Amino acid sequence: MNKLKKRWGIETNFQLTIIFIVFAITGSASAWLSTPFCFWLGITKEDLGYWFTPVRLLLIFPIYQVLLVLIGFLFGQFKFFWAFEKKMLKRLGLGFLFND
Repeated sequence: MNKLKKRWGIETNFQLTIIFIVFAITGSASAWLSTPFCFWLGITKEDLGYWFTPVRLLLIFPIYQVLLVLIGFLFGQFKFFWAFEKKMLKRLGLGFLFND
């Protein structure tokens, strides 16, 4: 745990616990929200067959990114999750979205 706290720049076990809770809630919420989002977009398993799961996973990704920052904000960890988000998007080649 100390190695992870040092890597993420976290000082307390309480903050680490909050961060783990935010990751858990965000993962569950994004998976849950992908179903109505697919329905709203008209994406069904019957139409896509084998491709439904990969398409749904691609939809979960942006939902997850937005929820991570929002839920992190609600738990008082916006600064951590905003930095985490920027780092992740830069690694994906989307660093041009930020002026840093």
